[in-house]
Amino acid sequence: MAGWLKYVIAFASAFALMLAVRTLVVSVHVVTGDGLAPLYTDGDCLLINRCSYGLRIEGNGLLPYCRLMRQPVERGDIVAFNIPSGSLNRHDDVSSYGLMIARCKAVPGDTIHTAGGLTIVPGLVNCAKTDYYWLEAVNDKNPVDSRYLGSIPEQNIIGRVVSVLYNRKNIRLQ
Repeated sequence: MAGWLKYVIAFASAFALMLAVRTLVVSVHVVTGDGLAPLYTDGDCLLINRCSYGLRIEGNGLLPYCRLMRQPVERGDIVAFNIPSGSLNRHDDVSSYGLMIARCKAVPGDTIHTAGGLTIVPGLVNCAKTDYYWLEAVNDKNPVDSRYLGSIPEQNIIGRVVSVLYNRKNIRLQ
């Protein structure tokens, strides 16, 4: 009986390590649709660094949200975020949107003006809320970003998009 137990312990340890890395360090997101074109296309598999802005501890109601070794989101970063609760109409299904990808256009302290669909960030004038970011989709046809949702709180930002691993549609089985 002790012979097979070492395999069970090794498998359980490997599974726990994989789960910890997946939850805390990196995750993979597949782009669906062309809302991020031309930068990311349908089927791209994106690698997201969940530690890029600090170790995110959600708590899920047991503990308060916090971010250890916090780093600020910088203007121009392409980030993955969850849609803030209560920001969509009650008829919209938040779960159907999933994880969103957008570029950070304004950071806390910036003044934001939208005119003709363009966001202008004139400089560091303290009128934006602390820990809120203005995130815009790469493609103007993607409506689920700050133009539609308003400023996104820092706690909804998951991490920075690091790279495209591969495109699912370009893989050919032989």
